[in-house]
Amino acid sequence: MAATGVTAVRNTASLSATVLRIRYRALGNNLARRPWQLVGFVFGALWALATVGLIIGAMLLLGLTQTVEVVSTVVVLAGSALLLGWLFGPLLLAGLDATVDARRLAPFPLRPAQLMTALAAAGLTGIPGIVTTVASVVSFLLWLRHPAAAVVAVPCALVAVVTCVVASQLMSALADARGGGRRGQEIAGTVVLVLLILSGPIITGILALVDAAGDLGSQLTDAARVLAWTPLGAAWGVPAAIATGAPFVAVARLAIAVASLGLLLWLWSRTLRTATTSPPQQAVRAVPTGTLRLFGVMPTGGVGATWARSLTAWVRDPRYLRQLLVVPLFPVLLAFAGGTDGFLFAACPVVIALVLAIAGYTDISYDGTAFASVLATGIRGRDDRLGRILGAACLGVPLLIVVAVVTTALADAWHRFPAVLGAALGVLLAGYGVTAVSSALIVSPVAAPGDSPFRSVPGQTFVNGLLVFVVWGACVAVSAPTLALALLSLVWDSALLGWLALAAGVVVGLVVIVVGVAVGGRALDRTGPDLLRRIKDFPV
Repeated sequence: MAATGVTAVRNTASLSATVLRIRYRALGNNLARRPWQLVGFVFGALWALATVGLIIGAMLLLGLTQTVEVVSTVVVLAGSALLLGWLFGPLLLAGLDATVDARRLAPFPLRPAQLMTALAAAGLTGIPGIVTTVASVVSFLLWLRHPAAAVVAVPCALVAVVTCVVASQLMSALADARGGGRRGQEIAGTVVLVLLILSGPIITGILALVDAAGDLGSQLTDAARVLAWTPLGAAWGVPAAIATGAPFVAVARLAIAVASLGLLLWLWSRTLRTATTSPPQQAVRAVPTGTLRLFGVMPTGGVGATWARSLTAWVRDPRYLRQLLVVPLFPVLLAFAGGTDGFLFAACPVVIALVLAIAGYTDISYDGTAFASVLATGIRGRDDRLGRILGAACLGVPLLIVVAVVTTALADAWHRFPAVLGAALGVLLAGYGVTAVSSALIVSPVAAPGDSPFRSVPGQTFVNGLLVFVVWGACVAVSAPTLALALLSLVWDSALLGWLALAAGVVVGLVVIVVGVAVGGRALDRTGPDLLRRIKDFPV
């Protein structure tokens, strides 16, 4: 019996080592093919080394100079925040390594324990896992003046690290579209996204309540005492209990930490079993025969067909709908930041215009390999560019006008309405023209239809993030005359300049669209096949 158990452990360890070798081989191949991704990886590694060094220095200083109460408060709060970061951070940051996940390993004949071990090993050996492990293990430096607590701190830190990794893997499995219906995943992801966008006002309200309650230091100490009895901070509270001479408290907290880890492992096992054995749930909707929907309404020809397809995507594809989510939320955020009388609230329509304009900067990427059907139709590039702009403008322009009217009414500043609306329309229309060119030249990995908005997208690089700001800069540059007129109108309180800004925004924006459609159309005619090839080469 014992020999069988040892053999099983050896097989699991060997399997995990094989998975890690494959993971690093794939990572090495990706870095070799993508130099800029290698640059981002090197920067990430250097950041990790610097972070670890700063953490070790801070721990040593804190442990040698502060009291047990201060040290225990800091370590419990930091440990709780670490677990929360592992729960949500890897899901919120796009571009994290997704070489090894449950879906990729599902075709292989692995037992749940083997699959969980391989996934946990992959999580521990990434840059975040290595940083967390090293920083947690060296937390014994905080207890150098209390040797018993320092000895206990190491195994407790390992329990905390494993809990972080398991919790993160559990959250990833729950967020995976294979774990539930596609529509449910889209709704859940959108709700969480709304909460994250509104986190600023929420945190501001919490801080206001804390400030009204009294001394911040005592509030943090009380919070740490509570968290030490919860799964978030129980493991980190064990050395603090030893240092204060409370062994029974330490045992109770350790029991909470171990029981929490066991519960997470059980939930993760159940979720993985469902995710790797149940087929994806597909939403099915019956449509009457012969129904063309928007395709039966729009004009015939390449422009009309593309217009209908683009507008359908904007109203049905959650990846586009999330771009529209900021429209009602931005005024709320900016009102909290500076009030309805502040400059930020006045500039809200312009900010929204920037967000809506950039939504299509890699529009073809959302088509995926279905872009082959667009090329197969032989549609001219300029017709495709114009159709996509019309589809986006059907929603973007009316929404922007509504936001400008509502924010102006709330601020009771109708004298600046022409200038604000002109600047916003100028940015939006000019942005449509700029993205008509950029999306004919740039494709980047994007989330698949139905994916959680927090699921990591394989193949995302540092350069992809920089390109967004480059396109944004181009949008601002070509709309600079309109922005200048609008700003002068607000500074000099000139109604004439405000109306000139509105006229300039529309005229300049339309001119940029015409130029963008012509230039982008010619570019797409030339680069279409290459864009499809690059899309097919994206990792999945």
